[in-house]
Amino acid sequence: MNLLIADDDADLALLVGYSARTLWPGCRIATAGDGHAALQAFASQRPDLVVLDVTMPPPDGFEVCRQIRALSSVPILMLTARDTILDEVKALDLGADDYLTKPFDHLTLNARLRALARRAGASPSDSGEPAVEEDTLFVDLIAREVRVGGVAVDLTPTEYLLLEALARRPGAIVPHRALLERVWGAEYAHDTHYLKVFVNRLRRKLGDDAAHPRHIQTCRGIGYRLIATP
Repeated sequence: MNLLIADDDADLALLVGYSARTLWPGCRIATAGDGHAALQAFASQRPDLVVLDVTMPPPDGFEVCRQIRALSSVPILMLTARDTILDEVKALDLGADDYLTKPFDHLTLNARLRALARRAGASPSDSGEPAVEEDTLFVDLIAREVRVGGVAVDLTPTEYLLLEALARRPGAIVPHRALLERVWGAEYAHDTHYLKVFVNRLRRKLGDDAAHPRHIQTCRGIGYRLIATP
């Protein structure tokens, strides 16, 4: 595991580093105290996982997240003292995979880091057929590849797992809770804003339109459905 921690609070960075080493003994850790140093460290270290503070010296964590996501699908965990749903949605919409509000205990941090690593390292499926929709959307559940109109689509691990959960039941409505538990874990079962943000992210990458869906249909108050045939 190669981890980048960007936070101007040195004590908090040490805490995150300690948690990481309890999960992955011997993991390599790079630290940065501001946004510029974080981007430089990301370019030189190419980490497997990134932890970003929102309010570090400029550019702030939101901008660093945006720039990293433009280059890589690496898992990103955002840390912040701002306990508002708007900030959380903003972070997720910019490309973060998870969001943790300070103060937090090390057990919660460990769980979030472990979940991100699990999603990033999820093994390819050894069963199931690809899902195809009108020859434009192709989801290969074995190779974990997605193509639209024959063009490969670059998804983050979390985005792919969400699409996979829908693709395993093409044409069927998958309830909100089932998607949240499958992709994020049981502790996220009621965090429907995660689902809304990531479905929007998926739609953008697939060239889909919520008002006139070709791939992902919203079943209001119930869940989502992949408009596809096996």
